[in-house]
Amino acid sequence: MKPWRVEPRGRFEQQTIRSRVLEGNALGDPVERPLWVYLPPGVGDDPGRRHPSIYVIQGYTGQVDMWWNRTALRPTVPELIDELFAGPEGSGEPRRGAPVDQVPPPAVVVLVDCWTSLGGSQFLNSPGTGRYLDYLCDEVVAFVDDRYPTLPAREHRGIAGKSSGGYGAMVAPMLRPDTFGGLASHAGDALFEHCYLPDMAAATRALRDHYDGSYERFFDDFTARPAMSKEADGILLGIWAMAACYSAEPDGTVTLPFDPATGRLRDEVWARWLALDPVRMAAGHADQLRSLRGIYLDAGRRDQYWLDLGATAFSAELGALGIEHVFELFDATHSGIEYRYPAGLAFLAERLGD
Repeated sequence: MKPWRVEPRGRFEQQTIRSRVLEGNALGDPVERPLWVYLPPGVGDDPGRRHPSIYVIQGYTGQVDMWWNRTALRPTVPELIDELFAGPEGSGEPRRGAPVDQVPPPAVVVLVDCWTSLGGSQFLNSPGTGRYLDYLCDEVVAFVDDRYPTLPAREHRGIAGKSSGGYGAMVAPMLRPDTFGGLASHAGDALFEHCYLPDMAAATRALRDHYDGSYERFFDDFTARPAMSKEADGILLGIWAMAACYSAEPDGTVTLPFDPATGRLRDEVWARWLALDPVRMAAGHADQLRSLRGIYLDAGRRDQYWLDLGATAFSAELGALGIEHVFELFDATHSGIEYRYPAGLAFLAERLGD
């Protein structure tokens, strides 16, 4: 395992997009966003040849520069992407132990930034965060198709991600079937009663014990010290961020799906969350899902957020609707599963070509 930066055989290009649809977002977050585009070896050499594109979106708290973070004894995600399409050291063979047995057809891979100051956007349009679905589907896709040798049709365009990125990968093709023709979701947020309700109970307890039941007091404390320096920070911020995506009011006010004083669910607000659960969305978007050229799902059997159950439930719903897909459970938790990305990327690259 090489400990320092590995020179790619393909190339990564950094771009900046100035968004119109994110202007005036409720959080005051930047409208200029970084974008990284990966071109496998040889892509772009022939001006008459075009390729499928795959948009890779991040999990909660992810921002695009974090893709280059290195975990001990493992390659970074950009290194995995390059290794998938170029083969290790240009050998034409995939990395030993990777869940891909051959080098797939070339594809343009786009690393998208949809970060917010609450940690994430769920890749939805929300008055509480901003119009990130429109940003992704209209502005980013148009930018890439205008500048790179892509096949500019939804049949040749895929989306992939893990966790919240996996959620976005599931719902974006349902909400915007004009944009994407395939998806790969690694442990995406789904089956909300299992992946979110436990954190609501924990958030209620933390608010009671440390902030007199007040989110305002939590944010006053949180912004006055290093982020994530207290045990409950991640849960409290995460639940608020999800509420900003799933149950914000037209004026941007965030409405929680539970009473922060007691933890009791607010049934009408919780119903708004469930309406955005991929498991519940599938039946109402069956035609959109059926039209995709490929659906890939996986999750670790020991996922600590129960997203293996979400993936299983989404797969079962697809099966009940007669929608072909690939689904795999593997031995892991939610953490440290970046090595699964090549499997989803290879799947999409195979299915989105001419």
